[in-house]
Amino acid sequence: MRTVTATDANRNFSGLLRDVAAGESILIVSRGTPVAKMSPVDAKNAAMAAKEILLSRLSGQKAVGRRDWTRDELYGD
Repeated sequence: MRTVTATDANRNFSGLLRDVAAGESILIVSRGTPVAKMSPVDAKNAAMAAKEILLSRLSGQKAVGRRDWTRDELYGD
């Protein structure tokens, strides 16, 4: 894992994001103390978490609007 200072991370943030997207993990230190870690996200787990959050939110909402549409109305001709 590569270590960079907070100052360097601030100056080169776009480059760090590219490196993380390529699979590298980066430790950010401020005055010698670790303060953050940038690491790649497991896209599959992130998508599943987002789906669970959305479904949880939607299950608590009341359905609104009309429900008597036909397939032709929905998809057009």
